[in-house]
Amino acid sequence: MALMITDDCINCDVCEPECPNQAISMGAEYYVIDPGKCTECVGHFGEPQCVQVCPVACIPVNPEHVETQESLWDKYRRLQAQAAG
Repeated sequence: MALMITDDCINCDVCEPECPNQAISMGAEYYVIDPGKCTECVGHFGEPQCVQVCPVACIPVNPEHVETQESLWDKYRRLQAQAAG
């Protein structure tokens, strides 16, 4: 599952530097998460770091990008290979 940032985001800038996959960026009005890069921190941390630091709890699971743990691990491995390559 990829995460998403809702319009409750206050643009506090704390989530973006926490993402190990650089999946978070500034959108038109508030931060957004690229579902192609979000692994919910699988492979890096035990829990999603953006969720841990968000002061307004506006980062739920994206219902349009539901993935299994196995697919998150596959995405993590693919992203790591791309970064090394």
